[in-house]
Amino acid sequence: MRQILPPHWKQKVRNFFLDLDARIDSTLFSSGKGLRELYERYSTFMDRFYVGRWKRWVFIEPLSEAATIGLAGMVLMLTLAIPAFHETADEDWLKKSDLAVTFLDRYGNPIGSRGIKHNDSIPLEDFPDNLIKATLATEDRRFYDHFGIDVPGLARALVTNAQAGGVRQGGSSITQQLAKNLFLNNERTIERKVKEAFLAIWLETRLSKNEILKLYLDRAYMGGGTFGVDGAAHFYFNKSVRDVNLAEAAMLAGLFKAPTKYAPHINLPAARARANVVLDNLVDAGFMTEGQVFGARRNPAVAVDRRDENSPNYYLDYAFDEMRKLVDTFPKSYTERVFVVRTAIDMNVQHAAEETIENELRQFGRDYHATQAATVVSDLDGGIRAMVGGRDYGASQFNRAVDAYRQPGSSFKPYVYTTALLNGFTPNSKIVDGPVCIGNWCPQNYGHSYSGSVTLTQAITRSINVIPVKLSILLGGKQGPKAGRAKIVEVARRFGLTAPLPDTPSLPIGSDEVTVLEHAVAYATFPNRGKAVTPHAVLEVRTGAGDLVWRWDRDGPKPRQAIPPNIAADMAGMMSHVVSEGTARRAALDGIPTAGKTGTTNAYRDAWFVGYTGNFTCAVWFGNDDYSPTNRMTGGSLPAQTWHDIMVAAHQGVEVKELIGVGMGQKLPQPANVAANAAPKVLETRPGPPPVLTKRGADVLVRVEKELDEAAKTIGKTTLNEPSNGTAKPGSSSALAFPENYVATAGADGTTATVPSKN
Repeated sequence: MRQILPPHWKQKVRNFFLDLDARIDSTLFSSGKGLRELYERYSTFMDRFYVGRWKRWVFIEPLSEAATIGLAGMVLMLTLAIPAFHETADEDWLKKSDLAVTFLDRYGNPIGSRGIKHNDSIPLEDFPDNLIKATLATEDRRFYDHFGIDVPGLARALVTNAQAGGVRQGGSSITQQLAKNLFLNNERTIERKVKEAFLAIWLETRLSKNEILKLYLDRAYMGGGTFGVDGAAHFYFNKSVRDVNLAEAAMLAGLFKAPTKYAPHINLPAARARANVVLDNLVDAGFMTEGQVFGARRNPAVAVDRRDENSPNYYLDYAFDEMRKLVDTFPKSYTERVFVVRTAIDMNVQHAAEETIENELRQFGRDYHATQAATVVSDLDGGIRAMVGGRDYGASQFNRAVDAYRQPGSSFKPYVYTTALLNGFTPNSKIVDGPVCIGNWCPQNYGHSYSGSVTLTQAITRSINVIPVKLSILLGGKQGPKAGRAKIVEVARRFGLTAPLPDTPSLPIGSDEVTVLEHAVAYATFPNRGKAVTPHAVLEVRTGAGDLVWRWDRDGPKPRQAIPPNIAADMAGMMSHVVSEGTARRAALDGIPTAGKTGTTNAYRDAWFVGYTGNFTCAVWFGNDDYSPTNRMTGGSLPAQTWHDIMVAAHQGVEVKELIGVGMGQKLPQPANVAANAAPKVLETRPGPPPVLTKRGADVLVRVEKELDEAAKTIGKTTLNEPSNGTAKPGSSSALAFPENYVATAGADGTTATVPSKN
C-alpha cells in the first residue's frame, strides 16, 4: 500500500478515518444522552400514576397479570385457530359438496348410491314446526341464544359424563355439528374438537341462525345412505318432509345422534325408543305439553319395509373409497362431483355369497364358535365380482374383506413354493420332513409327526409346515434364513400383496397378516399365466349427463408379469392336488378344474380357503373379531365348503375355461350306492359341527327322546282300535330315520345322536 499510494494520499486517508471515528463516537454519545433524557421524562410522567400500598396489590397487580395471561391466551388461541381456518381456504366452501355417486352393476343395473346429494330446494319455513322443535329440543335447546358454542350445555355434559364414568351426553351445538359435517371428519381427537369449536364461531360470523339450521337439516347424515331430513323422509316414510307428522318428526330427529344405530329399517324398536326420548325432550324443553305428544306416543311411526332391498353395502363402501381416490387423480380443473359408475359386481354371485355366508354361520357358527366371515370373488383381471365384509352390515359396517388384517396360515405357502420354483426347485424336488429350528423356534406339523422325504407337491397337498421353513433356509443359502425370507416377501410383493409382512421366522407358514381382498386377487396370478393384476371395483365412470370420464381397460393399470408362465402352470398343478386329494376336498367342483390352498392359524383363530379356476378366484375367511379361537375349525371345513357353494353359483351360465397346468377338469365320481341307470346325486360334503357329543347336547337329546316317546304313546292311545298293517305311523319312533351322510353315535348315557360322517 505504501508503494502504491502517493505520499500525499496517506495523510488524506488517515484524516478520513479519524473523522469517521469522531462522528461515530459523537453520534453514540448524543443518542445515549437523548435516550437517557427521554427515559427520565417518561419516568417523571409515569410517577403521576404511581399507586402504592394496598391499592397496588388489590388492583394493579391482578390487572397486570390478567393482561399478561390474556395476551398469552390470545397467542395460543391464534395458534390453535390457524389449522381450523385452513379448512375454510376454499372460497366456494358453502357450495362445495362431497361426491354423489350412483353405482351400476356390470350389466348396467342400478345397485345403490353413495355420497351426498343435497336437496336445498325446500325453504326452512316449509319444514314442519314439529320437526324444528324436535330437532332443537334434542340437539341444541339454546341454539338461538349462544355464539356457536353452548357453554352451559358443554359444562352440563362434562359433569354428566364425569359422574357416569363415560360418554353419556354430548355437548356439541348444532353449529359445531354443522362445522364437522362441512369441513371435518368423525375422528374422536382433541385436535378435531378444537377445530370444530373455532369453525363453529367462524360459521356464526358468516351465516345467520336460520341459515345454519337449514344447512344442518339438509346435510346431516340420516342413515340408509341418505343425507338431509327430506331424503330421510322419502327413504323411511315414502313422503316429503313437508308431510311428516309428529311421530315421524320425532323419529327423524332421533337419527341425528346415531343414524346407523337408530335407523328404523334396521332396528325399528330402537328407533321408536329413541323417538320416545325425543318426545320427552319436547316436553322437558317446554316446546310442547304431554297432552300434545300423547298421540305420537300411542301411535309411533311406521317405516317402509325395505328388508328386501338388499344393497351390497360392503361392496358399495369399497367402490366409493376407490372412486374417491380415482377422482383425486383427475385434473384440478375438473369440478364435476356427480358421477354414474359401472362396477364389476355380479349381483347373482353377490347374493349367493351373502346367502352362503349367512347360512353357514347360522347352521354351524355356534358349533365352531365362529361369528364372522368374509369373502371376495374376483375376475382374473382383478375386477371384484362379489364382496362380503361381514355377517350383518346393519350391525357392523367394518369391512373385514378390505380393512381387517388376519394371519393367512398355510394359504400363504404358495408364495413360498413359487419362490422355490423360481430358484431352481421343481414340483418333484424332495425335501426331508423332519425336525428343524431357527434359533429357539421349532415349527411343528399339524399332527406333530414327520413324513420323511417328500416332494414339494406332496408337501403342499398335505400342508406340511416344516417344508416351507426348510425352503426359506435353503433359499437363503450362505446368507441365512433371513435372506430366504426376503426373497419370499419380494415374490409376494410381485403378486400384489401390500401388507407390511414383517420379517419373522414363522413368515413362511403364514404368521404375517394380509387382507382377504389382496389375498384373493394375488392368487389370480396363477391362472393368469403369471401376470399379476390390481383389484378394482370401478369399470367405467361417467358424469351425470352421460359423458365418459374414465374406463378401466383404457386408463387403469395394466397386468404385469410377476412370474414366468411355466412357474404359474407348475404351481397350479401342485395346488390342484390340494383340492383333489388334500386338505380341501370339500372345495372340489364337478367338471371344473380347481386349485387352491387351505389355511389354519394357531389356536384355530383364522380359517381360510383361497382357490381359483380358469374363470375366477375366490378367498373365504372365517373367525372372530376379538381374535378368540374357534372350535377347531380348519380351512378344509366351513371355508372350503363355502368356497364351493359360492363358486358353483359364480360358474352358472359361464363357459368354463381351461386352467393352466391342470386342464379342463373332470366329473366327480358318483356315490357307490347309486345305480347305473339312476339319476346321479350331488355328493354331500357339508362340514357339519365338530363330531363331539357334549353333556349339554346329550341332555337335550334325552329330553327330545322323552318327548318323542310321550308323543308316540299319545298317538298310540288314539289308534288302539285301528287295524295294524305292519307299517309304522308317521308319529312313531320307528319311523325316524337319520338324514343322508349322518351316522348314529352313542352318547355317554346310552342315548343316540346324529353327527356328520367323514367323507
